[in-house]
Amino acid sequence: MKAAIVTIGDEILIGQIVDTNSAWMAHKLTLSGFEVEEMQSIGDNAQQIKDTLDDLFARVDVILMTGGLGPTKDDITKKTLCEYFNTTLVFDNSVLDNISNVISHFTTLNELTRNQAYVPEGCTVVQNRVGTAPITWFDCKDKVLVSMPGVPYEMKYVMENEILPRLQAKYDPEAYLKRVFVVKGYTESGLAIHLTEFEDNLPAGFGLAYLPSPGLVKLRLFVRGEHRLAELEVQERKLKNLLGDAILVERDIAVERLLGERLFEKGLTIGTAESCTGGNIAHLITLIPGSSHYFKGSVVSYANEEKVNILQVPANALAQYGAVSEIVAVEMAKGAQRVLNVDCSISTTGIAGPDGGTNEKPVGTVWICTTYKDSHVVRKYQLGKYREANITRASNVAMLQLLEMLG
Repeated sequence: MKAAIVTIGDEILIGQIVDTNSAWMAHKLTLSGFEVEEMQSIGDNAQQIKDTLDDLFARVDVILMTGGLGPTKDDITKKTLCEYFNTTLVFDNSVLDNISNVISHFTTLNELTRNQAYVPEGCTVVQNRVGTAPITWFDCKDKVLVSMPGVPYEMKYVMENEILPRLQAKYDPEAYLKRVFVVKGYTESGLAIHLTEFEDNLPAGFGLAYLPSPGLVKLRLFVRGEHRLAELEVQERKLKNLLGDAILVERDIAVERLLGERLFEKGLTIGTAESCTGGNIAHLITLIPGSSHYFKGSVVSYANEEKVNILQVPANALAQYGAVSEIVAVEMAKGAQRVLNVDCSISTTGIAGPDGGTNEKPVGTVWICTTYKDSHVVRKYQLGKYREANITRASNVAMLQLLEMLG
């Protein structure tokens, strides 16, 4: 079954917002057995919407659309779909009841919001339990068009709870089987070279996808169809033998979530002392629900005086070796342990760039220290030239370094 994704909104085309919906939907559709043929972003233009639908329906079975369903004049998707399917808008009391339930705890119903209860006659209405814009499902002979809100959390909720189950029931596609490995110690190209022979000898229908992130590569081995499970297990064993200890974990998981799981399992607490990463490690750790069980706090000691005054880094160490040095990284990490009263800590001090480097300490030089009770590991990393990438890479590497200590 082939699918296409269309995101609607002038705000996407002018760069005001980033389209995250397409990538998320494509991933979920692929896991459900659909082949995503195409993704398009188009403006709030009625003729462009109609032309896009004509073009895509000639090639795919399912079109998923997001955007243009709000209560304001620039939201034209519902009206345009009425024109496309030669129907009219009708008032739906069940949609109004749902809207009233959604907004009752924070506002009152106004005329614009009430108007969202108008839906194209003849479509199947799917209630939006987390928003005011209803979802409309159109059956076009053996094909389907679904129009959903562009608000990401609303789209995700309805996709997972309503749309994907309905699509699977209608089409019964062959789901993909997959195995995911998070691999450390390789660049993407280095890993691809290492796995060249393995990849060249994969049976027909198998795929190996490389999903790099700073400091890590996620490998996805996949094939379509339950009847190929035994083959998948054979290829999985071969891949594991080739990678050995480079496999950090055999599932699709972020480093910060894996670190949190390890800390929680061991009953340990953690805090961070961050200079060049500016609190990014603390941010990543606290993105994980339940992180309050193990994360106690962070000291963003960007200035040297805060390293001295809060973390008690010796002033003479800063004067003699500079902030970007092994001894300062160690003292920062130990200071975080004391100040925050934690079992484990991470410290980062470096030159994120793009300026500030010297011949001895070029841009991208980062010292990272991790502590686990009375032991510590401190290492120097030479990253890249770009600030944002350096912050991201240093954050990932720091968490990996602590994971290595925890075993």
